[in-house]
Amino acid sequence: MLAPTDEFELEKRLSEPTPEVHQSLAVLEGDLIVLGAGGKMGPSLCRMARRASSNGRRIFAVSRFTNPCLVAQLVSWGIEVIQGDLFDRQFIATLPACPLVVYMTGMKFGSSEQPSRAWAMNTVVPAMVCETFRGSRFLSFSTGNVYPLVSVATSGGSTEDDPLGPVGEYAMTCVGRERIFEHYSREWGIPVTLIRLNYASELRYGVLVDIARQVQRQQPVSLAMGFANVIWQADANAQALAALTLAASPPYVLNVSGPEILRIRDVARRFGELFNLPVSFAGEEASTALLNNSRHAQQMFGQPRVSAAQMIEWIAAWILGGGQLWDKPTHFEVRDGRF
Repeated sequence: MLAPTDEFELEKRLSEPTPEVHQSLAVLEGDLIVLGAGGKMGPSLCRMARRASSNGRRIFAVSRFTNPCLVAQLVSWGIEVIQGDLFDRQFIATLPACPLVVYMTGMKFGSSEQPSRAWAMNTVVPAMVCETFRGSRFLSFSTGNVYPLVSVATSGGSTEDDPLGPVGEYAMTCVGRERIFEHYSREWGIPVTLIRLNYASELRYGVLVDIARQVQRQQPVSLAMGFANVIWQADANAQALAALTLAASPPYVLNVSGPEILRIRDVARRFGELFNLPVSFAGEEASTALLNNSRHAQQMFGQPRVSAAQMIEWIAAWILGGGQLWDKPTHFEVRDGRF
Protein backbone atom coordinates (compact mmCIF):
# COMPACT_ATOMS: atom_id res chain seq x y z
CA MET A 1 0.00 0.00 0.00
CA LEU A 2 1.42 3.39 -1.02
CA ALA A 3 1.87 6.14 1.57
CA PRO A 4 -0.62 9.02 1.65
CA THR A 5 0.90 11.97 -0.21
CA ASP A 6 -1.25 14.84 1.07
CA GLU A 7 -3.59 15.66 3.94
CA PHE A 8 -6.72 15.05 1.86
CA GLU A 9 -5.64 11.46 1.23
CA LEU A 10 -4.39 11.07 4.81
CA GLU A 11 -7.72 12.17 6.30
CA LYS A 12 -9.53 9.79 3.97
CA ARG A 13 -7.34 6.87 5.10
CA LEU A 14 -7.70 7.80 8.78
CA SER A 15 -11.50 7.71 8.55
CA GLU A 16 -11.92 4.52 6.54
CA PRO A 17 -14.24 2.13 8.44
CA THR A 18 -13.55 -1.57 8.72
CA PRO A 19 -16.25 -4.18 8.09
CA GLU A 20 -16.51 -4.54 11.88
CA VAL A 21 -17.36 -0.84 12.24
CA HIS A 22 -20.07 -1.15 9.58
CA GLN A 23 -21.49 -4.19 11.37
CA SER A 24 -21.39 -2.54 14.78
CA LEU A 25 -23.14 0.65 13.71
CA ALA A 26 -25.66 -1.29 11.64
CA VAL A 27 -27.00 -3.14 14.68
CA LEU A 28 -26.97 -0.13 17.02
CA GLU A 29 -29.82 2.33 16.65
CA GLY A 30 -29.92 6.07 17.08
CA ASP A 31 -27.73 9.14 16.87
CA LEU A 32 -24.13 9.23 18.09
CA ILE A 33 -22.49 12.04 20.05
CA VAL A 34 -18.71 12.34 20.49
CA LEU A 35 -17.70 14.30 23.59
CA GLY A 36 -14.23 15.80 23.37
CA ALA A 37 -14.15 15.47 19.60
CA GLY A 38 -11.62 18.26 19.07
CA GLY A 39 -8.52 16.27 19.99
CA LYS A 40 -6.09 14.36 17.81
CA MET A 41 -8.30 11.30 17.27
CA GLY A 42 -11.78 12.78 17.53
CA PRO A 43 -12.29 14.31 14.08
CA SER A 44 -11.33 11.15 12.17
CA LEU A 45 -13.45 9.01 14.54
CA CYS A 46 -16.46 11.24 13.83
CA ARG A 47 -15.89 10.98 10.10
CA MET A 48 -15.42 7.21 10.31
CA ALA A 49 -18.75 6.92 12.14
CA ARG A 50 -20.36 9.15 9.51
CA ARG A 51 -18.99 7.02 6.65
CA ALA A 52 -20.17 3.80 8.32
CA SER A 53 -23.71 5.09 9.04
CA SER A 54 -26.26 4.86 6.25
CA ASN A 55 -29.49 4.81 8.26
CA GLY A 56 -30.11 8.53 8.76
CA ARG A 57 -28.02 8.61 11.93
CA ARG A 58 -26.85 12.05 13.04
CA ILE A 59 -23.27 12.42 14.27
CA PHE A 60 -22.60 15.21 16.77
CA ALA A 61 -19.09 16.45 17.62
CA VAL A 62 -18.79 18.32 20.94
CA SER A 63 -15.76 20.33 22.05
CA ARG A 64 -14.67 23.90 22.69
CA PHE A 65 -13.26 23.87 19.10
CA THR A 66 -10.79 26.76 19.19
CA ASN A 67 -9.79 26.07 15.57
CA PRO A 68 -12.44 27.38 13.11
CA CYS A 69 -10.83 25.44 10.26
CA LEU A 70 -11.51 22.18 12.10
CA VAL A 71 -15.15 23.17 12.58
CA ALA A 72 -15.51 23.85 8.86
CA GLN A 73 -13.85 20.53 8.04
CA LEU A 74 -16.20 18.57 10.31
CA VAL A 75 -19.24 20.29 8.84
CA SER A 76 -18.02 19.47 5.33
CA TRP A 77 -17.94 15.82 6.37
CA GLY A 78 -21.61 15.90 7.39
CA ILE A 79 -20.99 16.14 11.13
CA GLU A 80 -23.00 18.48 13.36
CA VAL A 81 -20.72 20.59 15.56
CA ILE A 82 -21.67 21.76 19.05
CA GLN A 83 -19.24 24.16 20.71
CA GLY A 84 -19.07 24.43 24.48
CA ASP A 85 -17.25 23.60 27.69
CA LEU A 86 -17.90 20.18 29.22
CA PHE A 87 -16.89 21.60 32.60
CA ASP A 88 -20.23 23.44 32.47
CA ARG A 89 -23.08 21.32 33.83
CA GLN A 90 -25.65 23.63 32.22
CA PHE A 91 -24.02 23.17 28.82
CA ILE A 92 -24.05 19.38 29.21
CA ALA A 93 -27.76 19.55 29.97
CA THR A 94 -28.41 21.20 26.59
CA LEU A 95 -26.80 18.40 24.56
CA PRO A 96 -29.05 16.18 22.43
CA ALA A 97 -30.10 12.96 24.15
CA CYS A 98 -28.26 10.53 21.88
CA PRO A 99 -28.43 6.78 22.61
CA LEU A 100 -24.76 6.33 21.60
CA VAL A 101 -22.04 8.30 23.42
CA VAL A 102 -18.29 8.27 22.69
CA TYR A 103 -16.34 9.87 25.53
CA MET A 104 -12.92 11.23 24.51
CA THR A 105 -12.49 14.09 26.98
CA GLY A 106 -9.51 14.11 29.31
CA MET A 107 -6.52 16.03 30.62
CA LYS A 108 -3.00 14.64 30.43
CA PHE A 109 -0.42 17.30 29.76
CA GLY A 110 -0.15 19.78 32.60
CA SER A 111 -1.58 17.32 35.10
CA SER A 112 1.54 17.51 37.28
CA GLU A 113 1.32 21.32 37.48
CA GLN A 114 -2.48 21.40 37.91
CA PRO A 115 -3.39 18.09 39.58
CA SER A 116 -6.71 19.34 40.95
CA ARG A 117 -7.85 20.36 37.47
CA ALA A 118 -6.75 17.00 36.11
CA TRP A 119 -8.81 15.20 38.76
CA ALA A 120 -11.82 17.40 38.01
CA MET A 121 -11.56 16.90 34.25
CA ASN A 122 -10.94 13.17 34.46
CA THR A 123 -13.46 12.28 37.19
CA VAL A 124 -16.02 15.05 37.80
CA VAL A 125 -16.85 15.63 34.13
CA PRO A 126 -17.48 11.89 33.50
CA ALA A 127 -19.85 11.88 36.49
CA MET A 128 -21.84 14.81 35.08
CA VAL A 129 -21.96 13.16 31.66
CA CYS A 130 -23.16 9.84 33.10
CA GLU A 131 -25.91 11.62 35.03
CA THR A 132 -27.09 13.38 31.86
CA PHE A 133 -26.83 10.36 29.53
CA ARG A 134 -27.87 7.63 31.95
CA GLY A 135 -30.08 6.05 29.28
CA SER A 136 -27.30 5.81 26.69
CA ARG A 137 -24.66 3.30 25.64
CA PHE A 138 -21.09 4.50 26.27
CA LEU A 139 -17.71 4.00 24.70
CA SER A 140 -15.07 5.70 26.87
CA PHE A 141 -11.43 6.07 25.94
CA SER A 142 -9.01 5.23 28.74
CA THR A 143 -5.28 4.56 28.59
CA GLY A 144 -2.71 1.86 29.16
CA ASN A 145 -1.18 4.21 31.73
CA VAL A 146 -3.52 2.65 34.29
CA TYR A 147 -1.19 -0.38 34.24
CA PRO A 148 2.21 -0.55 35.97
CA LEU A 149 5.53 -0.86 34.19
CA VAL A 150 6.03 -4.53 33.38
CA SER A 151 8.90 -6.81 32.40
CA VAL A 152 9.82 -6.53 28.75
CA ALA A 153 11.32 -10.01 28.68
CA THR A 154 8.56 -12.02 30.33
CA SER A 155 5.23 -10.17 30.49
CA GLY A 156 4.10 -9.75 26.88
CA GLY A 157 2.37 -6.59 28.12
CA SER A 158 -0.46 -6.01 30.59
CA THR A 159 -3.74 -7.77 29.87
CA GLU A 160 -7.26 -6.62 30.73
CA ASP A 161 -7.31 -8.95 33.75
CA ASP A 162 -4.06 -7.73 35.28
CA PRO A 163 -4.10 -5.57 38.44
CA LEU A 164 -3.92 -1.85 37.86
CA GLY A 165 -0.84 0.02 39.05
CA PRO A 166 -0.97 3.66 37.99
CA VAL A 167 2.32 5.57 38.14
CA GLY A 168 1.91 9.30 38.79
CA GLU A 169 -0.97 11.73 39.18
CA TYR A 170 -2.23 11.54 35.58
CA ALA A 171 -2.48 7.75 35.62
CA MET A 172 -4.27 7.83 38.96
CA THR A 173 -6.89 10.22 37.56
CA CYS A 174 -7.38 7.83 34.64
CA VAL A 175 -8.12 5.01 37.07
CA GLY A 176 -10.50 7.47 38.73
CA ARG A 177 -12.27 8.05 35.41
CA GLU A 178 -12.67 4.32 34.92
CA ARG A 179 -14.05 3.94 38.44
CA ILE A 180 -16.60 6.71 37.84
CA PHE A 181 -17.87 4.97 34.72
CA GLU A 182 -17.90 1.67 36.59
CA HIS A 183 -19.88 3.18 39.47
CA TYR A 184 -22.61 4.64 37.27
CA SER A 185 -22.64 1.57 35.08
CA ARG A 186 -23.35 -0.59 38.10
CA GLU A 187 -25.70 1.94 39.74
CA TRP A 188 -27.91 2.60 36.73
CA GLY A 189 -27.16 -0.32 34.43
CA ILE A 190 -25.41 1.88 31.86
CA PRO A 191 -23.64 -0.29 29.25
CA VAL A 192 -20.03 0.88 28.92
CA THR A 193 -16.93 -0.17 26.99
CA LEU A 194 -13.59 1.10 28.32
CA ILE A 195 -10.77 1.29 25.76
CA ARG A 196 -7.24 1.18 27.22
CA LEU A 197 -5.13 2.59 24.40
CA ASN A 198 -1.35 2.58 23.75
CA TYR A 199 -0.44 4.54 21.47
CA ALA A 200 -2.37 5.83 18.45
CA SER A 201 -0.09 7.15 15.71
CA GLU A 202 -0.44 8.71 12.27
CA LEU A 203 1.85 10.71 10.01
CA ARG A 204 1.60 14.08 11.80
CA TYR A 205 2.02 13.02 15.43
CA GLY A 206 2.63 10.01 17.65
CA VAL A 207 5.43 8.01 19.21
CA LEU A 208 6.95 7.14 15.84
CA VAL A 209 6.85 10.77 14.68
CA ASP A 210 8.57 11.82 17.93
CA ILE A 211 11.41 9.40 17.22
CA ALA A 212 11.61 10.35 13.54
CA ARG A 213 11.93 14.05 14.34
CA GLN A 214 14.72 13.40 16.83
CA VAL A 215 16.62 11.38 14.25
CA GLN A 216 16.08 13.98 11.52
CA ARG A 217 17.23 16.79 13.84
CA GLN A 218 20.29 14.75 14.85
CA GLN A 219 19.20 14.77 18.49
CA PRO A 220 20.01 11.83 20.80
CA VAL A 221 17.02 9.51 21.03
CA SER A 222 16.03 8.85 24.64
CA LEU A 223 15.95 5.19 25.68
CA ALA A 224 14.35 5.94 29.06
CA MET A 225 11.28 4.01 27.91
CA GLY A 226 13.04 1.54 25.70
CA PHE A 227 9.99 -0.27 24.35
CA ALA A 228 6.46 0.69 23.31
CA ASN A 229 3.29 -0.35 21.50
CA VAL A 230 1.80 1.72 18.69
CA ILE A 231 -1.27 1.36 16.48
CA TRP A 232 -2.32 3.19 13.32
CA GLN A 233 -4.88 5.75 14.43
CA ALA A 234 -7.51 4.54 11.96
CA ASP A 235 -7.23 1.02 13.38
CA ALA A 236 -7.51 2.31 16.95
CA ASN A 237 -10.67 4.26 16.13
CA ALA A 238 -12.10 1.35 14.16
CA GLN A 239 -11.59 -1.12 16.99
CA ALA A 240 -13.11 1.35 19.44
CA LEU A 241 -16.25 1.94 17.35
CA ALA A 242 -16.62 -1.79 16.72
CA ALA A 243 -16.43 -2.34 20.49
CA LEU A 244 -19.57 -0.25 21.07
CA THR A 245 -21.56 -3.46 20.69
CA LEU A 246 -19.57 -4.99 23.58
CA ALA A 247 -20.71 -2.36 26.09
CA ALA A 248 -21.95 -3.95 29.30
CA SER A 249 -22.70 -3.35 32.96
CA PRO A 250 -20.25 -3.56 34.68
CA PRO A 251 -18.04 -2.11 31.93
CA TYR A 252 -16.35 -4.22 29.29
CA VAL A 253 -12.62 -3.47 29.23
CA LEU A 254 -10.57 -3.79 26.05
CA ASN A 255 -6.90 -3.12 25.40
CA VAL A 256 -6.22 -1.52 22.02
CA SER A 257 -2.68 -1.35 20.60
CA GLY A 258 -0.53 -2.86 17.91
CA PRO A 259 0.57 -6.48 18.29
CA GLU A 260 4.28 -5.65 18.24
CA ILE A 261 6.48 -4.67 21.16
CA LEU A 262 8.74 -2.15 19.46
CA ARG A 263 12.30 -1.55 20.60
CA ILE A 264 12.90 2.19 20.43
CA ARG A 265 16.56 1.67 19.51
CA ASP A 266 15.55 -0.39 16.47
CA VAL A 267 12.89 2.13 15.40
CA ALA A 268 15.41 4.98 15.55
CA ARG A 269 17.96 3.01 13.54
CA ARG A 270 15.35 2.28 10.88
CA PHE A 271 14.57 5.99 10.58
CA GLY A 272 18.30 6.61 10.31
CA GLU A 273 18.42 4.25 7.33
CA LEU A 274 15.43 5.92 5.67
CA PHE A 275 16.82 9.42 6.26
CA ASN A 276 20.41 8.35 5.50
CA LEU A 277 21.51 9.87 8.81
CA PRO A 278 23.54 8.59 11.78
CA VAL A 279 21.64 7.94 15.01
CA SER A 280 22.72 8.59 18.58
CA PHE A 281 21.09 7.60 21.85
CA ALA A 282 20.73 8.88 25.40
CA GLY A 283 20.67 6.36 28.24
CA GLU A 284 20.04 2.64 28.24
CA GLU A 285 16.88 0.54 28.14
CA ALA A 286 15.37 -0.48 31.47
CA SER A 287 14.09 -4.01 31.96
CA THR A 288 10.51 -2.71 32.32
CA ALA A 289 8.22 -0.59 30.16
CA LEU A 290 4.59 0.49 29.79
CA LEU A 291 3.27 -2.26 27.55
CA ASN A 292 -0.24 -3.18 26.50
CA ASN A 293 -1.23 -6.71 25.45
CA SER A 294 -4.02 -6.33 22.87
CA ARG A 295 -4.35 -9.97 21.85
CA HIS A 296 -8.04 -10.07 22.79
CA ALA A 297 -8.92 -7.16 20.46
CA GLN A 298 -7.00 -8.77 17.62
CA GLN A 299 -8.85 -12.05 18.13
CA MET A 300 -12.16 -10.21 17.71
CA PHE A 301 -11.28 -7.60 15.09
CA GLY A 302 -8.22 -8.98 13.33
CA GLN A 303 -4.78 -7.50 12.88
CA PRO A 304 -4.40 -3.75 12.31
CA ARG A 305 -4.54 -2.82 8.64
CA VAL A 306 -1.27 -0.88 8.87
CA SER A 307 1.74 -2.42 10.63
CA ALA A 308 4.34 -0.52 12.63
CA ALA A 309 6.93 -1.20 9.90
CA GLN A 310 4.58 0.31 7.29
CA MET A 311 3.96 3.35 9.49
CA ILE A 312 7.69 3.94 9.89
CA GLU A 313 8.18 3.97 6.11
CA TRP A 314 5.16 6.23 5.58
CA ILE A 315 6.29 8.69 8.25
CA ALA A 316 9.76 8.90 6.76
CA ALA A 317 8.33 9.56 3.30
CA TRP A 318 5.89 12.12 4.72
CA ILE A 319 8.65 14.03 6.52
CA LEU A 320 11.03 13.90 3.55
CA GLY A 321 8.20 15.18 1.36
CA GLY A 322 7.61 18.18 3.63
CA GLY A 323 4.29 16.96 5.03
CA GLN A 324 2.68 18.92 7.85
CA LEU A 325 3.64 17.87 11.38
CA TRP A 326 1.78 18.73 14.56
CA ASP A 327 3.91 19.99 17.42
CA LYS A 328 2.29 17.60 19.90
CA PRO A 329 4.97 15.36 21.42
CA THR A 330 3.64 12.31 23.26
CA HIS A 331 6.29 12.24 26.03
CA PHE A 332 5.97 8.45 25.88
CA GLU A 333 9.48 8.18 27.35
CA VAL A 334 8.30 9.46 30.76
CA ARG A 335 8.65 6.76 33.42
CA ASP A 336 7.57 8.63 36.58
CA GLY A 337 4.09 9.54 35.37
CA ARG A 338 4.71 13.30 35.44
CA PHE A 339 3.11 14.94 32.41
